[in-house]
Amino acid sequence: MFLIYCPYCEEERAEEEFHASGEAHIVRPTDPESLSDEAWGDYVFFRKNPRGNHHELWQHTTGCRKFFYMTRDTATYEIKEIYKVGEQPNVATAPAVPNKYDQFSSAQAVKK
Repeated sequence: MFLIYCPYCEEERAEEEFHASGEAHIVRPTDPESLSDEAWGDYVFFRKNPRGNHHELWQHTTGCRKFFYMTRDTATYEIKEIYKVGEQPNVATAPAVPNKYDQFSSAQAVKK
């Protein structure tokens, strides 16, 4: 069983009590109405998927229902740190490694 520590409940609970909500620390555009369709699509749909340390947003859905951040190694599933919303991470993320899809814009990806 995979145990996750909730920084608000201050206890480890089973993974089934939590929900991963995707990449953490994504900044919303300040003026979304001025974005092109391509730029809005990039914001909404495209996320990093690194191999190595990655900051993620999680929710303790069957417990306190609060959101928190987790830095996790995506290759080993090892949890490096857990911190509350509003706090900054201490563990750095994996360096960006280019993949074969980095050369395409969202407009090109949609055409395929």
